[in-house]
Amino acid sequence: MGYAYYVGLAINGAVEGLTIGLAALAINLVFAVGRFPNATTGDLMTVGAYAGIAVQQSGLRSLWLQGLAAVGASMALSLALYLFVFRALRGRGMLAPLLASIGLAILVRSVLSFFAGHDQYVFQLPIVRPIMIAGIPVQSYDLWLGGVALVCVLLVMAILFLSPIGRQMRAVADDLTLARTSGINVDRVYLVMWLLVGFVTGVAGMVLGVRTVVMPEMGWNMLLPAFAAAVLGGVGSPAGAVLAAMVVGIAQEMSTPVLGFTYKIGLAFMVLVVILAVRPAGLFGRVERVR
Repeated sequence: MGYAYYVGLAINGAVEGLTIGLAALAINLVFAVGRFPNATTGDLMTVGAYAGIAVQQSGLRSLWLQGLAAVGASMALSLALYLFVFRALRGRGMLAPLLASIGLAILVRSVLSFFAGHDQYVFQLPIVRPIMIAGIPVQSYDLWLGGVALVCVLLVMAILFLSPIGRQMRAVADDLTLARTSGINVDRVYLVMWLLVGFVTGVAGMVLGVRTVVMPEMGWNMLLPAFAAAVLGGVGSPAGAVLAAMVVGIAQEMSTPVLGFTYKIGLAFMVLVVILAVRPAGLFGRVERVR
């Protein structure tokens, strides 16, 4: 195992980290604005991936069309979950929506398993040669998928920090009562937030599905590293969640020669414990005084 092998692992880890980062970003959005950990995040990703597979099986082989279907399905489900479940649970503390999200996640997986079975599906990709970068072979699809994930992250950051609705979302996250008093349409903010969560999870599900296999548990398996990254980056810090996910993804891949594929996920939680022991608020979280 030479230099090129470890560079390849680092590139795979970066793409994996961006995928985890998208899921962590979705978790962070709901936690900051909705004020509860959303356990349906992984299953929103799974629904998006299955929508892409459905388009492929209909005979349309364009990855872009499959990706649009994935994003559309995840956004539709995310909006439906908000309108029919989570909107009624606003203001009822953290426990009620958390338990509801766990139940909904199980329901979504059960429905997918009932209709699609537990068979594994793969996206049919044309065979292409690796791209040589500084003498190191890199899979072109990894570059494309990493680029798509990065563009998605940057787009969400631009919405959060450069647009009026993003400023309103951050105001609601900081102080809901003050935001409502100042005239912000809180209902509209929640609506946009859930649509944004659907968009992010749809892209994440498509990227994960192309890189691995599509099955009912694929999003659930991604949920633990995503929560680890969200906490590690600092709850309430979207950029911190993405950067922490990159650390988790690269660390997991680089540890594969030592820990193997089965146990590498444990490294994410080892890193989480070590950093939280030093910085309880996470890498970029804010420590709030309680009086």
